[in-house]
Amino acid sequence: MLFSRRGGLVARRLLLSLLFLAAWEAGSGQLQYSVPEEAKHGTFVGRIAQDLGLELAELVPRRFRVASKGREDLLEVNLQNGVLFVNSRIDREELCGRSAECSIHLEVIVDRPLQVFHVEVNVKDINDNPPVFRSREQRIFIPESRQLDSRFPIEGAADADIGANALLTYTLSPSDYFSLDVQASDELSRSLSLELRKSLDREETPELRLLLTATDGGKPELEGTVQLLITVLDVNDNAPLFDQAMYRVHLLETTANGTLVTTLNASDADEGLNGAIVFSLGSDVSPNIQEKFKIDSSSGEIRVIGKLDYEETKSYEIRVKAVDKGSPPMSSHCKVLVKVLDVNDNAPELAITSLSLPIREDAPLSTVIALITVSDHDSGVNGQVTCSLPLHVPFRLVSTFKNYYSLVLDSALDRESVSAYELVVTARDGGSPSLWATASVSVEVADVNDNAPAFAQPEYTVFVKENNPPGCHIFTVSARDADAQENALVSYSLVERRVGERALSSYVSVHAESGKVYALQPLDHEELELLQFQVSARDAGVPPLGSNVTLQVFVLDENDNVPALLASRAGGSGGAVSELVPRSVGAGHVVTKVRAVDADSGYNAWLSYELQPAAGGARSPFRVGLYTGEISTTRALDEADAPLQRLLVLVKDHGEPALTATATVLVSLVESGQAPKASSRASAGVAGPEATLVDVNVYLIVAICAVSSLLVLTLLLYTALRCSAPPTAVACGPGKATLVCSSAVGSWSYSQQRRQRVCSGEGPPKTDLMAFSPGLPPGLNTSERNEHSEANWDISGNVSSTFELWLYMIFYI
Repeated sequence: MLFSRRGGLVARRLLLSLLFLAAWEAGSGQLQYSVPEEAKHGTFVGRIAQDLGLELAELVPRRFRVASKGREDLLEVNLQNGVLFVNSRIDREELCGRSAECSIHLEVIVDRPLQVFHVEVNVKDINDNPPVFRSREQRIFIPESRQLDSRFPIEGAADADIGANALLTYTLSPSDYFSLDVQASDELSRSLSLELRKSLDREETPELRLLLTATDGGKPELEGTVQLLITVLDVNDNAPLFDQAMYRVHLLETTANGTLVTTLNASDADEGLNGAIVFSLGSDVSPNIQEKFKIDSSSGEIRVIGKLDYEETKSYEIRVKAVDKGSPPMSSHCKVLVKVLDVNDNAPELAITSLSLPIREDAPLSTVIALITVSDHDSGVNGQVTCSLPLHVPFRLVSTFKNYYSLVLDSALDRESVSAYELVVTARDGGSPSLWATASVSVEVADVNDNAPAFAQPEYTVFVKENNPPGCHIFTVSARDADAQENALVSYSLVERRVGERALSSYVSVHAESGKVYALQPLDHEELELLQFQVSARDAGVPPLGSNVTLQVFVLDENDNVPALLASRAGGSGGAVSELVPRSVGAGHVVTKVRAVDADSGYNAWLSYELQPAAGGARSPFRVGLYTGEISTTRALDEADAPLQRLLVLVKDHGEPALTATATVLVSLVESGQAPKASSRASAGVAGPEATLVDVNVYLIVAICAVSSLLVLTLLLYTALRCSAPPTAVACGPGKATLVCSSAVGSWSYSQQRRQRVCSGEGPPKTDLMAFSPGLPPGLNTSERNEHSEANWDISGNVSSTFELWLYMIFYI
């Protein structure tokens, strides 16, 4: 039952389809739809599936598809509802051009069974194209002589639409000269032309601009425009005209060939060849004028081609003709009056004779150097000549007779400032414009020995290490002489004097040509700390001139003296010091003091004391002060200590390398009752001076503070003066000149009681003292620092030496 029902349904549908197809084929044979062009995307065209008798459910299973010839994307079918719609822009003019009928042929194909249907979609025209002219501007050329009612064809517009949308009407903008004439050959064809209504005059109206508008018959109307540019062509109806009937020109007789005399200005109201003007000299112009002047046929420029001479011809009258190139040609004439002016055309001439060169720089004023003669071939004011020199030169011109001058010295000369002068003598006449001539005179200034050799600075400071090798170069002096040749040839020599008992030349010498200063023998700081002398520089002029420079040679100390031991009151055999010490003394008891001095200065004379270890490594109950040299006990003595102690004290300076000396101290340990006399003597020997010099120490402290203040101020002033001077060289190797050394302890150490000799060129030798206060080495322990602090003043052992030290310092300050 179910099968038969389904079979009947299918059979019924198939029958209906066959009947519809038969009816459709019996009709038009294909489906036809219409759609306007430029329809939007999705615009409904028709229910193609329903019109073809196809069920919507069968479209996808039967592979419903649409194919078209040409572009396939213009129309599309919605398989969900079977509607044919616009898929993309349809342009009728693009598809069919200007054809009256325009359609899109579609083939609809379905499978199962295969069927092909033909569908025609007519595209309807809309007014979407305005009238278009071929160009935005049309140029029309019309001669100004054309008659009235003349017609001039113009190009119409085209409309891409069809029918009423392409039916055009034309209008012309208002004009007094033209009207629009439209001739219709058929419904869509039009012939356009301009009709002349008023005579043209190019000189009055050379150009006309009209606007032609084309309007189509569509709804809404569309229009297009074109500019009509009408150019009026010229006719030769005007003759050339000069802007002046008479041209007046003044020329100098010295006018060069090719000089422009004047430019004629003529105009022609016509254009083209009718307005082109040709200039020429008149037929009645004399040959003399033709030899002197020429005219450019195009520009109208008149130029000089011959030499003008005022004395020969004072004026020229030139007739000029202007002719246009029209047919027939038209012409006009004018006159050019040229007046020749007399000018100053001869320059002065100069002659220089009797030169007295070169001239000495000490020549007296008004000395005649040269004679100058001038002349001018002109006459009157043009022949009156004056001579002059440049400004700011030490010379002047003196007029001795008409057109005769003398070159004389006007101010003092200085060859060192200007060694030669290039003088330019200018001769100028009184013409207008004036002419001039120049002549050069080279004046060389001869040198006179008027400059002494000069050193860069009046004094030089030189540092030299002692023990220098003989002949060592220590410095070079140099002097400059501003003169020339032999007057600038400088030689050097020593200013001889006595240095103590010896001549200066036994210490130093100077090379006569190079100025190099040599030390002739090794210098000794301990003997000579400062050598001051002068070097003389002399030129070879006549008479010779010279100058001196002072050299201060400081001899820097080197560590070349071994510390020297001073004799003790308790001397023993073989230079050893013998002391008696009771066994009952406690720790810190001062046994004796080792005294030594060093002949050097500064750190080289700073002495330190060390106790050599005992033989066998036994611990000694004594110690020595690092800087005081005091030998004291380190602990209480006992019976185990040997009765005779032999102490070796090493005395060492702080030079590089350090030099040493050794002192031997013999200490005898005795019982307390065996050395009463020694103790009493020691007490009397020590307590007496200490009690006596207590007040002296106070004065010494005050004196030290005052002298130290003065010394510091002096050194600061000396350093400031030296820093302002140029740096000086140190010969024979670098060296350090340490005058005062301060330490954190603030002690003063005097190396040796002696007199220092300072040799200078002023007065007898002076006494000098180099004092220093060394800083403590960083390696000292606390006990050694305390010992060094306690040993700042040694009153009992060296009071006399300290007092004498400060007396020398006070005397030096």
